[in-house]
This record gives sequence, C-alpha cells and structure tokens, in this order.
Amino acid sequence: MNFKKSSTFLSCIMFILLPSLITSQTCQKSCGNVPIKYPFGTGPGCGDPRFQPYVMCNNQQLSFKTHTGCYPVTSIDYNYQIMYISDPSMSTCACTQPSKGFSLDANAPFAFHDETVFALLDCATDSSPIYKSNNEGTNSTFPMCDSQGAPVCSLLYSCQAISRLNLPISTCCVYTPVDLGPAFEMDLTKLQCSSYSALYGFSGEELNPQAWKYGIALKYKFNFNNDYPDMCANCEKSNGVCGYGGPYSSFVCNCPSGFNTTNDCFLGSAWSNSFKNVPWHIGVVLINTLGLFIVFVLM
Repeated sequence: MNFKKSSTFLSCIMFILLPSLITSQTCQKSCGNVPIKYPFGTGPGCGDPRFQPYVMCNNQQLSFKTHTGCYPVTSIDYNYQIMYISDPSMSTCACTQPSKGFSLDANAPFAFHDETVFALLDCATDSSPIYKSNNEGTNSTFPMCDSQGAPVCSLLYSCQAISRLNLPISTCCVYTPVDLGPAFEMDLTKLQCSSYSALYGFSGEELNPQAWKYGIALKYKFNFNNDYPDMCANCEKSNGVCGYGGPYSSFVCNCPSGFNTTNDCFLGSAWSNSFKNVPWHIGVVLINTLGLFIVFVLM
C-alpha cells in the first residue's frame, strides 16, 4: 500500500471514529439538579411514553404539565415512587396570593399521595358549593371539607401573611385528595375560593406552619403490577437510558454514543465472550474499520 493509499485509509478511519467521539446521549440522566430515571425522561423518545407528555425538561428545569398549567418539579423519590412539585401561585405561611387552583388530567398516570393536604382559603361561605350539602336533611355544615382538618386551617390563618387579611376561620376548608373527584379537579373559581395551600408533610412540627413542607406529592406506578421492566434495568446497567421509538413506541436503550439499541449498550450474546463487555458503539466502529480495511487490501 503506497503513501497516498495509507493517508486515505487513515483519514477514513478518523472519519469513522470521530462521530463516536463527538456524539452525545440524546436522553440525559439529569435535568438541572434533579436526577432523571425511568419512567421519566428529558424529552420525546426518553423514558416511558405514558409519562412523557406530563413531565418534561426545558432549559434544565424539570416541569410537570396539566391542563391547569406547568409546575416546577422540586424532587423525585424513586425508592417510594413519589414526585414532588410546587405551584408558584399557591399560598403558604410566608405569602398569600390569588390562585385558579390545581388539577390532574384524567388520563395522567399519577395520583395524589395519601399525605397530600389541600386547604382552600377565603371561600364564600354563603354561596360556595363546598358549604352546601348534597343530601337534604343532613346537619353537616361543611359536607365537602374534612372535619379533621380544622387545626390546619387554624394554624394557616395564624400566619402573618394570612392573618392580616382578617379572614374568618370558617372561610377555610381542608380538602383531601379523595374529595377532588376522579379527575382531581380543583377549580377555585367554581368553588368560589380565592386561593389554596397544599402541603405533604409537617417536618415533625405540626404546630409550626412555617416549617411545613408546602407543595404537592404525586405517586406513580410503572405498570399495572408496578414491576420495574427487566429490559430497562439491563439498559441502565450498561450505562444506557431507557426510552422508546418507532411507530409503536417500542422500548429502546439510548446509549452514551447517541445510538439506540433494542436491548442494552453492550454487544449482544451473538458475539464471542471476549466482546460481550465491549460498548456497543465501539463494536460498530470495529466492524466498520475491519470492512474498510478489507476493501483497501483488495484494491
């Protein structure tokens, strides 16, 4: 092989190797300071297709989307399958402000965590439907409110941001998630309440509303049996990220090289044992290089 052919051959090898060095993983493993794992993803084709329309990463900010708006995701507990979000428009002990409410989409693969508490604030006691009983003859004054939630209302109304409004305690109603209906709809305009507060924990200080954990806790399941998919587990072991693709949104493993496979980022079992632990994209490079070498030898 002469010098010209050698130079051409080396250039072709660099042309093959260069993409493997500069390509990046399409599906990222974090969004801002929030780690991303299955079933969530950072964009289309990443994670589980059932979750992708509701959880997205834009400008390194992970957000949860419903028909009532987009809400920042503060953290995700993957061990207990809980996602925590915040609503900038809701009231806390530090500030109170008008809000339109919060709702989940009926088809969203989420449900409120059992510890999530909603307190509706500044409700019209003479006309709001939460103060009207659906059954005639009942003596319940607040049929849509949790009677055990009165202490939450009292402590919230003791906060300086709310107490300065001089609102009667009767204008507060503690909703529990089961009261929101099958679609988890909380329309404050229809309920005739000015705002709401949501919390998912008391931080061991039940009598100190300033220390409460304000936000909304949502639980999720991987599937009907809540089993972690084996293909996804194998993909993650090979440093891949679980995703989907094709006309049927079939499972794919997105590898660090940027390529997708249908199993994991290592060479398949069809290869010899000496190559089983070689990353998938390196295997492709070796195959292409070998083929190119054979072509030059025959020239």
